[in-house]
Amino acid sequence: MPSSISRRGLLAGAGGIALSALVPAQARAASRPSTTLSVRGADMSFLPQLEEAGVRFRDLAGRVRPAEQILAKEGANYLRLRVWVDPPAGYSDKARALALAKRAKRAGMKILLDPHYSDFWADPGKQPIPASWPTDLASLKVKIKTYTRSLVRDFAAQGTPVDIIQIGNEVTNGILWPAGQLYLPDGTQQWQAFTDLLKAGTAGALEGCGGHRLKTMLHIDKGGKMGDTQWFFDNITSWGVPYDIIGQSYYPMWHGSMAELEANLIDSVGRYDKPVLLAEVAYPWTFEDGDGRGNIVGPDAFLPDVDRFPATKQGQADFYEALRGVLTRVPDGRGLGFMAWEPEWVPGVGWQPGAEASNDNLTQFDFTGRALPSIRSYRRP
Repeated sequence: MPSSISRRGLLAGAGGIALSALVPAQARAASRPSTTLSVRGADMSFLPQLEEAGVRFRDLAGRVRPAEQILAKEGANYLRLRVWVDPPAGYSDKARALALAKRAKRAGMKILLDPHYSDFWADPGKQPIPASWPTDLASLKVKIKTYTRSLVRDFAAQGTPVDIIQIGNEVTNGILWPAGQLYLPDGTQQWQAFTDLLKAGTAGALEGCGGHRLKTMLHIDKGGKMGDTQWFFDNITSWGVPYDIIGQSYYPMWHGSMAELEANLIDSVGRYDKPVLLAEVAYPWTFEDGDGRGNIVGPDAFLPDVDRFPATKQGQADFYEALRGVLTRVPDGRGLGFMAWEPEWVPGVGWQPGAEASNDNLTQFDFTGRALPSIRSYRRP
């Protein structure tokens, strides 16, 4: 965000509520910890491709089983599904997500749907409009609403209704660029356009869910960064965007220490009166490279709590246990839980066709597909 524009100044200029009107975290936070986590799951959208590449997964005892069943046996109760509009062949389109949703249901898991509203990767650094979609704002508001409505209906129609849907993926800097890009190169901030698109997507999701209770989530990538989180959700509140859950990505190498994460989550539930969910989490179990083609997190990565959680199998397991502790300390059971990101993405499938598996040391399975001790973190108690 541009440092020359204050949070208070923008809210006043937008005619929104002042920061002082938001309920202080200290006034709302209670002291009742949760005894369990209602969401314990993973995004395993690469799973079908990995199986097609010949990868087989084994549980802690060495038995070959489908990866989602291995996690479900340990207590996982949610599967997060990525959906791209028209990705390269074999990648996560609607048909693949629908098929994986059926597998999730058979394993006893609920569905968290993650439409990127893009043909391929969408994140804070890029949010490209699908090639087949219109590009003007008015038409995009119609399109995101009808697309989301149809998507949710398709999941319900096959008996796998969506339980949580996030309106875009890591939308910290906007969605459907440039029409909904939040920060333009000239310093312009398009809060009106961005929030209009979020509202349209949310409306479509709620229209498509029928009688099933669907919760909506806004997902950003600021796990341990309280100031950035406040800036985003203060504005979301000012512009009147409806949502049920605050979603955060938390990768400690980029998003701060465990203590900073805990402080931010507790602040958020008090400040916005909403529960929080860690929609993406990962931590290295090694600095080795499973496919020898490079990883995004290597031995030079900054891990703020590395003394507590070294990049080892046990260090990773301890990280997830500590994460559970953070979430259970969020007041009134509002630390809903966590979703590990692509814990099955072992070598075999690249982030794009012909590329490397750049996260193969952040998985919860080793390079051969055998489960690591950290999967015990999915347990219910």
